[in-house]
Amino acid sequence: MEVKAIRIEKTGGPSVMKWKTVEVPKPKKGEVTVRHTAVGFNFIDINHRTGRYPLELPTGIGSEAAGVIEAVGVGVKDLKKGQRVVYIGAVGTYAEAQNVPADICVPIPRDISDEIAAATHLKGMTVEMLVERVGKVKKGDTVLMHSAAGGVGLLLCQWAKARGATVIGTASSAAKCKEITKAGAKHAIDTSKKDVAKEVMKITKGEGVDVVFDPVGKDTYETSLACLKERGLLASFGGASGPVPMVDLNEFRYMAKAWFLTRASLFNWTAKRDDRLHSAKRVFSMIRTGKVKVKINQRYPLEDAAKLHKDIESRKLTGISMLVP
Repeated sequence: MEVKAIRIEKTGGPSVMKWKTVEVPKPKKGEVTVRHTAVGFNFIDINHRTGRYPLELPTGIGSEAAGVIEAVGVGVKDLKKGQRVVYIGAVGTYAEAQNVPADICVPIPRDISDEIAAATHLKGMTVEMLVERVGKVKKGDTVLMHSAAGGVGLLLCQWAKARGATVIGTASSAAKCKEITKAGAKHAIDTSKKDVAKEVMKITKGEGVDVVFDPVGKDTYETSLACLKERGLLASFGGASGPVPMVDLNEFRYMAKAWFLTRASLFNWTAKRDDRLHSAKRVFSMIRTGKVKVKINQRYPLEDAAKLHKDIESRKLTGISMLVP
């Protein structure tokens, strides 16, 4: 069948994304065809578009979507036609429909909408991974979240607070700082006016934080290390400003404090289906109980994906953005 989709033939700015007609064949063995009803935006989409995370070209783009199964391939036993599912892990979600491996599809509970599922599948499972399994955040901990006014950041502020932690968030403007405190952060640091490390040490009375969650990378790496307490953890899970610099553990500045560093990738932590289902179940549970409230701040027609990318890169937007087929 023919559908409309965003395709890229070369890497570059938002203008390389083109709205085209593509053919979706019948699903192969182990696949299902998903007709998309809601498509999530994630920063990895920009990394794919710019070539920072290379894809074989030409290609589709997008990594998260919810929808309804329209066809089932041979060998698929636990999914059926007409079932609502959400998935990550098959690039090409900026499309009206596509074929995906059945084992990455997670059934959507009746009380969760397609939009909420698509808006929180990758982001929500990222937060579950970071807070519960990587950072192992507990009552009494103090954590720092960089770029906390983004989709992951606002969810993490709520989740960490629900675990009993004190949350410090950073953002680039006073308006974004207000969003952070509304989401549960006790402290919000405006990076356009304040030195983050100095403010963190002031807040923690010179002790530092238990965990830093850092999606920014190059520009915040040194600051993140300076904010850690003795035996604290830096969880790097993105590179919005570029990759983290090479670490030479023989440098004296790295020996002044005992600390832990990890690169947290959701695709490693959810590589097994059981882990994926567990993580998704925790996300649905946190939403269902109201401990995590989901607000979709921006909706764009799917064919306007380039405009969404422009607005994201100009730092106009906060929270969760959604593409609507």
